[in-house]
Amino acid sequence: MSSPNDSTSATEMALQETFSWQRGKDFANYNSYLAFYQAKACLEYARGNSLLDMPVGDGVLTAMMAGRFSRIVGVDASSTHLAEAKARLPGADLHHALIEDFGSEEKFSTITMLNILEHVEDPVRALRSAATFLEEDGILIVHVPNAAAVNRKIAVLMGTLESCEELSPFDIHVAGHRRSYVMEILKADFDRAGLDVVATGGVFYKMLSTPQIDWLLKEGPWEEAPFGWGRIGAEPRDWRSEFCRACYEFGREHPEDCNIIYVCATKRS
Repeated sequence: MSSPNDSTSATEMALQETFSWQRGKDFANYNSYLAFYQAKACLEYARGNSLLDMPVGDGVLTAMMAGRFSRIVGVDASSTHLAEAKARLPGADLHHALIEDFGSEEKFSTITMLNILEHVEDPVRALRSAATFLEEDGILIVHVPNAAAVNRKIAVLMGTLESCEELSPFDIHVAGHRRSYVMEILKADFDRAGLDVVATGGVFYKMLSTPQIDWLLKEGPWEEAPFGWGRIGAEPRDWRSEFCRACYEFGREHPEDCNIIYVCATKRS
């Protein structure tokens, strides 16, 4: 006989299958750079040789981190995303499940939860569940979109958002967001989950909306002239990539304005 929890999980699994967002298809020019720098930020704090990625998504971010670990386990509620992850990560152990329902006796030195707390029904429950899979000296790394990102502050001043916390129709119906985060709220969820925060930060200073910066990276004037970003007279460089690197480096100094904010935590001592 199935329990009420089984019914709730089945409903949530079915819901997750309806969200069509994919990193490689939706604003892929920007999201490929963002993924690279999110992976880079994770690897700065990674510990040990084992990784549990919750959710693994389409495997793009996981593949960028894979060389750091000898053991990789991934969980995702979307069968579509999981199929893509399996193609990218043939050596990984991948599971089709809600992250809250995943069960294992295995412990991991690094657990990543990237761009997921804004989706789940109960973020504190999700954090507590993930923490049960941590080794004693393991680390949990969580990334979420930043409601207070500078592009959203600009949008409020323009009148295209009523508040920084507002969720757009794209956020709700395509990406499947349930909530927005700022650093104070994110840290509070960690405290409620009984975890000790050891580091915080931000990834990518994003001054334009996602469609705008995606267009800029694809179509923008990246040569030295006329009115491009390159330095006149300098040796040719990939100025598009240099722009993204600079946005990442600047964002490290201004995490409160970044597209992504993160918290790294350990089990409470």
